[in-house]
Amino acid sequence: MNEKRTKPIPESKIKLVKTLASQMKKHRTVLIASCKGLPSAQFHAIKKKLRGTADVIMVKKKAALRALEMTSNKMLLSLGAQLTADIAFFFSESDAFSLSGILSENQIPSKARAGDIAPEDIEIQPGPTDLVPGPAISELSGVGLKVAVKEGKLEIIKGAIVARAGDAIKENVAGVLGKLGISPMKVGFLPLAAYDLKDDKVYVGIRIDKEGTLNELRDMVRKAMGFAVKVNYLTGQTVRYFIAKASMEEKAIQRLVDKHSGSPK
Repeated sequence: MNEKRTKPIPESKIKLVKTLASQMKKHRTVLIASCKGLPSAQFHAIKKKLRGTADVIMVKKKAALRALEMTSNKMLLSLGAQLTADIAFFFSESDAFSLSGILSENQIPSKARAGDIAPEDIEIQPGPTDLVPGPAISELSGVGLKVAVKEGKLEIIKGAIVARAGDAIKENVAGVLGKLGISPMKVGFLPLAAYDLKDDKVYVGIRIDKEGTLNELRDMVRKAMGFAVKVNYLTGQTVRYFIAKASMEEKAIQRLVDKHSGSPK
């Protein structure tokens, strides 16, 4: 019978697991985030910016699971289901959503690669380019753009949405985006889940998109304003609209009266 070969666990790994477990027990928020594709320079820049707000430790999945088990906390242990290959742990006294918002704000634009998932609709707007006529004409036309040659350079005269949110970016689309200098992707820490010691809860899917949320709120306000006007609901905002509308209608009626009465305009 063959015996399994066992190797002693390096002291550095034992120390890392103990440090992780200790951090998990003493901080209010334990947040895990994916750092897949994150350049080293960006990692250190974000880590420096978070100094005083959160401690950051990059760790492998096995070590993270051992640390979670060492805490003997069932809620913390459930974070193990959210672990991926490339992760970092954030330890902070800030709440999970505030910390997630900070990470979202510190993402940087990145070029798209074939197979990347579009985070939102990617639209190429009309306008001049630095591309010269040649193969680029068919390449741009191939993704739905209409182009013309102006002063020796290609100009997009009709734009198009080249990738829809949630769809994989095609190779030809990624090539065109790269040539036009458009970087639709974002690189940074992607929050996956967090444990809140104060509430003793685990939150999953805590990615905060402040800009997207603000745009959504603006759209909701616009729609609410239109509905309020339609049903003649009085508010400080709609009153101004009704007064302006009444003034325009009064002037239109007066012009009709003047026209039929023969009075000068």
